[in-house]
Amino acid sequence: MTRWLDSPPVLGILLSIPAIVILGGLLAYPLLLGVWLSLTNTTLGSAGQFVGLSNYLAIAQDPTYRGAVFYSLFYTFFAEVGKLALGLTLALIVNQRFRGYRTARALMLLPYVAPTVLSALAWLWLFDPQFSAISWLLTKMGLIHEYINFIGAPWPARISLIVVNIWRGLPYFAIGYLAGLQAIPHELHEAAQIDGASGWEAFRRITWPLLLPITTILVSFSSIFTLTDFQLIWTITRGGPTDATQVFTTLAYQKAITGGQLGEGAAIAISPVVLMVIFAWFVMRSVREERSVE
Repeated sequence: MTRWLDSPPVLGILLSIPAIVILGGLLAYPLLLGVWLSLTNTTLGSAGQFVGLSNYLAIAQDPTYRGAVFYSLFYTFFAEVGKLALGLTLALIVNQRFRGYRTARALMLLPYVAPTVLSALAWLWLFDPQFSAISWLLTKMGLIHEYINFIGAPWPARISLIVVNIWRGLPYFAIGYLAGLQAIPHELHEAAQIDGASGWEAFRRITWPLLLPITTILVSFSSIFTLTDFQLIWTITRGGPTDATQVFTTLAYQKAITGGQLGEGAAIAISPVVLMVIFAWFVMRSVREERSVE
């Protein structure tokens, strides 16, 4: 029995059981329960009955849900573009050797390690229509003549949330790209310099192609986190003004918890799962390709 338990296949299964139980209880069960609730007309205080795809058909006809789909995709796309461009730029800067570069690398992690709600509250103060430090600074510089109502109108609120998400997710991209840059052999850039390649040509033909696998992983993981973002948006705008910044998570929360419509809320929460599966597929594909190259 001892020899059988020590065999690699059996021992691997035994050691995996605790993780399987934890993941099943914390991830698989809530997901399956959410799928079941989305197929019922359950409300708070009522078990409900099976209604099939009625909830999905109902939310598809809801203009608020369609607006949430639009802004969720808009929010995710432009936030990822901003984080990718600025994260790569920051990584290229801190990858250089200069006085205090280690301190700079440590400081750039602060937006990512700060609690989401606390950082969102700080940004909420910066966006305040009366006491905004941003508006005050722009006024003193003579760029504007009155304070900006950042979160009081639809498009300023939408753009403001994207800016905050970029600020918060920037260190994730910067650290990932920094690791990728340090893994590139110096001999490749030295050979490019000997051949007379400019800095831009070396980046376009050497650096960027070698960073593509990690770019796919970073963008895919970050897109999943951004698409399911709740704390930041709920703390700053709560989906307003006039539902302009509603996303899947905030609308699902309002429908299920505030409104008591658990079935419709679950349908809204489950609807972006297809997109997250696509992002996860890109991650797995990139990891497999990177391993095959190694």
